[in-house]
Amino acid sequence: MRQLDLSKRPRLGESLIQSLLFLAGILSIFITLAIVYELGKEALLFFNDPDVTLGKFLGATKWQPGIGQYGIWALVSATLVTSSIAILISLPLGLASAVYLSEYASPKARSILKPILEILAGIPTVVYGYFALLFVTPILKTIFGDGIQVYNMLSAGLVMGIMILPLISSMSEDALSAVPRALREGAYAMGATKFETSAQVVLPAALSGIGAAVIIGISRAVGETMIVAVAAGSGPNFSFNPLEAAETMTGHIARISGGDLSYNSIDYTSLFAIALMLFLVTLVLNLISQWVVKRFREQYE
Repeated sequence: MRQLDLSKRPRLGESLIQSLLFLAGILSIFITLAIVYELGKEALLFFNDPDVTLGKFLGATKWQPGIGQYGIWALVSATLVTSSIAILISLPLGLASAVYLSEYASPKARSILKPILEILAGIPTVVYGYFALLFVTPILKTIFGDGIQVYNMLSAGLVMGIMILPLISSMSEDALSAVPRALREGAYAMGATKFETSAQVVLPAALSGIGAAVIIGISRAVGETMIVAVAAGSGPNFSFNPLEAAETMTGHIARISGGDLSYNSIDYTSLFAIALMLFLVTLVLNLISQWVVKRFREQYE
């Protein structure tokens, strides 16, 4: 009986899927280039202004384009403070919950706790913002008294940490669950306890995925808008004191773009310069994420 050569038979479904995936990849690249082009084109109008110099933009700490002050660090500092607070909250809590769900929780406990944790990811960020302003800030006022302002970076950062907690926890748990079972069994055979196995075997083996989760969480915190717009403050302020009010890059863009700006005015074009700076910060974080994943994947896999 003649045997059919199946390897040479055309597979229309597979070819169609491959073509769609290729088009999706090309479309993603095109959209990214279009965003960079639009941001760069409008930001160039800002830097072409006779009163704007790169030295003023990167070297000053006052941001008021209307009176000729263009120091981006007044906005970057608030972004760094709120993002740092968020990651200091979400990293230990998210990693601890991921270790518990992956290594300690029973299937029944995991089926209950994980959906509850992921509910946090579905809450609108504007709700988080008013939660920070109306619930977290009064609690901080009872702790710090008059030392903390009504609008402050601390409450915004704390709530941002709660917001990105499910992201870090879910990605870290996936990385921990992907560690081969043989590594755990080998550690148990050597007499290691469950905690020693989790801390000294499973965590190092999953470090690439955990590192990627942390970097993505930081990127999410840097790009957050509504929480900082509602709770952190509405005025640029170069300060690293989390008890003070300050405005982040995203919060400033949201506030100014909601006003009545004339096209090609210095205030209008400055928004694109800030957005380009934000894009570059996020790009650097993603490059670091890729380096971390590649570096530790080579070591442990």
